[in-house]
Amino acid sequence: MIGLIKKFFDRNEREVKKLWPRVREINDFEAGLQKLSDEELRAKTAAWKEELSKISDNNELKQRLNEILPEAFAVVKNACRRLIGSEIVVRDRPQKWDMIPFDVQLIGGIGLHLGKIAEMATGEGKTLVATLPVYLNALTGRGVHVVTVNDYLAARDAEWMGAIYKFLGLTVGIILHDQNPRVRREQYACDITYGTNAEFGFDYLRDNGMATRSEDQVQRGHYFAIVDEVDSILIDEARTPLIIAGPSMHTHDEQFMQWKPLVDSLVRAQQQLCGRFLKEAEDLIKKLNPTDGSNVTNADELERQIGLLLFRVKTGQPKSEALMKILENPEYAQLMNRAELELHKDQKKVDLYREKEELLFAIDEKSHEADMTEKGRNFVSPKDPDAFVLPDLTTALHDVDAGTETDARKRLEVKAKMQAEFETKAQKIHAISQLLKAYSLYQLDVEYVVQENKVIIVDQHTGRLMPGRRWSDGLHQAVEAKEGVAIERETQTLATITIQNYFRLYTKLAGMTGTAETEATEFFDIYKLGVLTIPTNKPNIRKDSHDSVYKTRREKFNAVVQEIKTLHAQGRPILVGTISVETSEMLSRMLKKEGLIHSVLNAKFHQQEAEIVARAGQRGAVTIATNMAGRGTDIKLGAGVTEVGGLHVLGTERHESRRIDRQLRGRCSRQGDPGSSHFFISLEDDLMRLFGSDRIAKMMEKMGFEEGEELKHGWLNISIQSAQKKVEQHNFQQRKRTLEYDDVMNKQREVIYGFRNEILHSADVRDRLMDIMEEVVVEKVAQFTDAESDHHDWKIRQLADWVNLNFPIGLPEAEIIKAADSGKDVPIAGSLFDGLSAAQFAICNFISESIRKAYDVKITFENPDALKEVERFTILSAIDRLWQEHLYEMDSLRTSIGLRSYGQRDPLVEYKAEAFKMFDELMVNIKTQICHNIFRSASSVMAFENFLKNVPQQTLHQNASAFGGTATASSGGQQRAASDVVSEAAAAQEKAKPVRTGPKVGRNDPCPCGSGKKYKQCCGK
Repeated sequence: MIGLIKKFFDRNEREVKKLWPRVREINDFEAGLQKLSDEELRAKTAAWKEELSKISDNNELKQRLNEILPEAFAVVKNACRRLIGSEIVVRDRPQKWDMIPFDVQLIGGIGLHLGKIAEMATGEGKTLVATLPVYLNALTGRGVHVVTVNDYLAARDAEWMGAIYKFLGLTVGIILHDQNPRVRREQYACDITYGTNAEFGFDYLRDNGMATRSEDQVQRGHYFAIVDEVDSILIDEARTPLIIAGPSMHTHDEQFMQWKPLVDSLVRAQQQLCGRFLKEAEDLIKKLNPTDGSNVTNADELERQIGLLLFRVKTGQPKSEALMKILENPEYAQLMNRAELELHKDQKKVDLYREKEELLFAIDEKSHEADMTEKGRNFVSPKDPDAFVLPDLTTALHDVDAGTETDARKRLEVKAKMQAEFETKAQKIHAISQLLKAYSLYQLDVEYVVQENKVIIVDQHTGRLMPGRRWSDGLHQAVEAKEGVAIERETQTLATITIQNYFRLYTKLAGMTGTAETEATEFFDIYKLGVLTIPTNKPNIRKDSHDSVYKTRREKFNAVVQEIKTLHAQGRPILVGTISVETSEMLSRMLKKEGLIHSVLNAKFHQQEAEIVARAGQRGAVTIATNMAGRGTDIKLGAGVTEVGGLHVLGTERHESRRIDRQLRGRCSRQGDPGSSHFFISLEDDLMRLFGSDRIAKMMEKMGFEEGEELKHGWLNISIQSAQKKVEQHNFQQRKRTLEYDDVMNKQREVIYGFRNEILHSADVRDRLMDIMEEVVVEKVAQFTDAESDHHDWKIRQLADWVNLNFPIGLPEAEIIKAADSGKDVPIAGSLFDGLSAAQFAICNFISESIRKAYDVKITFENPDALKEVERFTILSAIDRLWQEHLYEMDSLRTSIGLRSYGQRDPLVEYKAEAFKMFDELMVNIKTQICHNIFRSASSVMAFENFLKNVPQQTLHQNASAFGGTATASSGGQQRAASDVVSEAAAAQEKAKPVRTGPKVGRNDPCPCGSGKKYKQCCGK
């Protein structure tokens, strides 16, 4: 009865039920198509492509696709039927086609077309399901991207499923790691393109942030993407943004090797210190439990001291084996937890900090932090108590300026020395901090491996190696120093985007996986993707055992080996899932001692792992694999395996995400096959140690569990899942917060990339160049003059210096004043000049016209064709250089903004405000830099020299500093010394802030007066 009620209110059930009539419609169409010839079937593709290519409106296109869906899906199903028995070469191996979509697969295809995530159990044929919506949407001619988790699967699926598309007359492309831009462009031009999320994302960054010609851009839009293993890509991979990096301008790699011996000795001293605390704790434990059975009078005090000593060791060396051994006794674990709870009760945490000060540094595994104590700082720098205290540089510099020293040069030298000392100290503190993290939180063969003299990061969710990825902020260099490998130069971000923001670019997005339901909230919140669970073609008969819990890891792995031996003797194939490379290799050594032949998969070679996993269903096979190794490859049972119970999946540890555990379990019992799963857990596992409930430990203590005895119960699974939910929620909030920060960057990225693309795709950018020049002139006139005051109070000298520093027009101050006095016309509302007085408007027109005339002289000496590219490059180089510097500054802001929470301010709100100011300044600086470079770029050296010879010789001293000439007399014959023009002009180029809020009218925009002409040909003359 309860099941019936649950089914009635099941939203997923209702949605699936609505789709069944369309399935019947598809099958009716397919029956009719069987009479057609191959050419007649292909003709339907050509007819639909021609029709849909004429529809430009997205809503109209969507409606038409929905109308032809049943017939288009029927065409794909019929093509599969016609391919039966044909031989297809997949990754150099011939393979016979034997697939026709089941009805449940048709439902999955409809769900994908509707922009949902289709959750389908392993072995239900997700790869084939994708062909249905891919074919339908590829008919639009806008391109469909199929995203996979690695290059091997992308190539395999493009060749395998490509047989259907090619049979029906569509083109198929594939993006692989080592392709050049010309080949990539050809692949993207195909109707359907396969590739990994990284390749698609990096191509987007190269196209929009690095290409200098439109021909260098390879992608042609983002219409529809289907993401295979969507949970892995949109959730696990989304923790790390896609970054294209180059050598950093600010690098201090030598610091890590310099301070490595000091940190190494600090860590060893901490180990000895923790060893001493453990010895004291063991001595007190002996006093608490005398061998003669006598009563202990001060038991409470002894228990308190034991708890504090164990807490110190947990804080200083949390993974100490000696500590783990003591904590195997739940009584002592309880004493430690009680002591920790007492320390946290005090809001001021005085006692807690006192305990931490007994150590050299404190480790917080949950927040992944390691922080030196005062004792540790004295150990590192005993003769300099202020070695880790940064001076207040702002106050110090102010004191120098306000001091008695009158010589400006000496003041500058003192300030430069202060800044250098500050930077040196900050670098030292940073290097030591990162080295400490590397030693205490990053473990070889867990967080990273060392191969070919390089540190390679291991993905904590998939177990896969991530060559090319590097930890930021000097952490990777710290780990390299720790391992004694070559330290690669620190990198700087050149272009970056998060996985979330890349996939938001698509008009339509869908995905498929075997495990999405547990993350449904995140999929909807971030990507607006609903989850549709597709029923299995045959009932799932897998037997899931309750988890077996042991006190220690040693007991757990002994039980794991025993179960493997027992099932192997029965002839059953066993897939053993581990969460790290270290665990899989340790278990492999244990099986070798028992003489059990087995395969080990550490997710290092995608093609090899797919082949080994495919054989994991053979009788008696034992395969050890990190949880996600071989994902995307079905495990088919060998002869005689069904009779002995099918594939057995054995999990050696619960992952912090329930989804990963479900994925591992789902490797068995495909298409109605028998199978079973069993997870083994110990109280020493990271999940149980950091997030598990103490109730399990207490219960084991009360029930008097002996060495090697297991605890197995239904409610235990609920308790473990509760711990997993806590971690999942924490990780989701972390990803969401990261995305909120990146959304700020995303808006800035859209503006910059839009600006770049406008320049890249314009046939002639000269008008845009002049527009930019005019905008900057208006900004500078507004900065140095005031509409409300008389021109005698204006900074005419600074304005003239700025003009002459950037443009070779030799503009005397008197000419600017003369232009101001002649101003009669007031700028029209809504124009670029809106808000300026008549005098300011006249100055803007005078300066802009002078610059245009000088530029007209310049272009007479240039090669016209080459000049177009020079002008384009002038703009792009200014954008790229300043954008990269901006990214560096934004990285620094993101790192430091968290400190504002100590002042009761929301770091995100503060970040948005600061980022807005920085971006405002960036746009002004980019346009100012473009102006600065207009006359400093030429198609040839000869053209530039000829231009300089023909510059009007009425220049003042300003031109000497701007273009390398010598000061010449003005037309009035007055001679002036150069004095400090360069420094004043540089000061005039300080980051300016826009002062108007009204809409700006560019020279090529329609004139706001309503004449229908361009502004430059009407009111802007």
